[in-house]
Amino acid sequence: MWYNGLSPRTAKETSGGTKLSDYISLYEAIGGAPAVRDLVEKFYPKVQADPLLSPLFPDDIHPVMEKQYLFLTQFFGGPSLYSDEFGHPMMRARHLPFPVTRSRAEAWLSCMARALSETAIPEPLHAVVLERLSGPAHHFINTED
Repeated sequence: MWYNGLSPRTAKETSGGTKLSDYISLYEAIGGAPAVRDLVEKFYPKVQADPLLSPLFPDDIHPVMEKQYLFLTQFFGGPSLYSDEFGHPMMRARHLPFPVTRSRAEAWLSCMARALSETAIPEPLHAVVLERLSGPAHHFINTED
């Protein structure tokens, strides 16, 4: 069960000695709006370069990036920016028009892992972020490889 964007397993010590349980949310722990924006900006060039993922995205990726920023802000426990603008996320339904395979879900997570490694988000939190995103990424699978 997640509480404000943090799983119960995140109450362990980070390398800096700060307990993640000291934070209100994963959003706050990773650095808030600037960290989410930076993550999104580092993530989408990787998606666009990936042969499995790029066919699913429009040439003008900027509107997609903005929606992802709004969604991740909310998903990580920050302000409800996505819902305020677009209503309930309904992410599985929103992804149904796209052929999401297991390979594509894994490629998406790989792009996210590489993007995380290029951010200032503390390394011990990378696994927490990826764990948080792994469930939805696999939940969106709607087509066989």
